[in-house]
Amino acid sequence: MQITLLKSKLHHARVTHAELEYEGSCAIDRALLDAAGIRAYEQIQIYNLANGERFTTYAIQAEQDSGIISINGAAAHKARPGDRIIICTYAVLSEQEAAGFHPVLVYLDADNRILRQRNAIPVQVA
Repeated sequence: MQITLLKSKLHHARVTHAELEYEGSCAIDRALLDAAGIRAYEQIQIYNLANGERFTTYAIQAEQDSGIISINGAAAHKARPGDRIIICTYAVLSEQEAAGFHPVLVYLDADNRILRQRNAIPVQVA
């Protein structure tokens, strides 16, 4: 059996650009791609905290240490500069692989700089 798990997450990324006429995708600061283990052209899910939009696109590289998070092409209608978003990737693993797997969770500040990294989400309490 195969199971789909969260592979990585850029939490509270801030959109810096929305480029309708740019070739579709999401440009992400190379340092953030590396920190989260996201590959160029990898499928990503984007969850917009500002408007509730959830959409799929793919990652492309933006200049390293630039802080750029640019939503491009048709997806530019779903996010605006300043919106806080969560960018996630997923992996399909066997049950055996999943048993020891931990995601890469990267938490960002308002300037898209890394605040901290974790491999688990804390248990939610009442």
